[in-house]
Amino acid sequence: LTSMSALAVSLAGRFLLSSEAKASVSNEPAISDLIAETVGAGDIVYENVIVDVADHIENGALVKLPVSVSHPQNDQRYIEYIAIFVDHNPRPYIAGFNFTPESGKAAFEIRIKMAKTSDVRVIARNNHGELFGWRKNIAITDGGCD
Repeated sequence: LTSMSALAVSLAGRFLLSSEAKASVSNEPAISDLIAETVGAGDIVYENVIVDVADHIENGALVKLPVSVSHPQNDQRYIEYIAIFVDHNPRPYIAGFNFTPESGKAAFEIRIKMAKTSDVRVIARNNHGELFGWRKNIAITDGGCD
């Protein structure tokens, strides 16, 4: 992404941007490696992560992603990290968010840019190292990244 100025975040946790994200991803193993490097290695269970986004977006410069994870947020079990990836963006790792039990529900809303139609992934890790995910192909009419 060339400009993060359009990025708006509402979050009780901490906001992090990748400065070392991989420049391009052309295959599944590369994005899987990036996810393992960023969130942690392990099997991803594709459940509990909820993202309310349309299948088709007119303008890739402003893609609204409301994210929540249906998971306990207490001292024994809680979501500690959530990351967003856009497979075919120039920099696939978009952002990461840290949570604690005091954060309350693991939920936030972010607006991202997408260069073109791509799979979008949201991966959450709990304090026991379990990974939960969401993945969807979002069609973009007008790209937002340069």
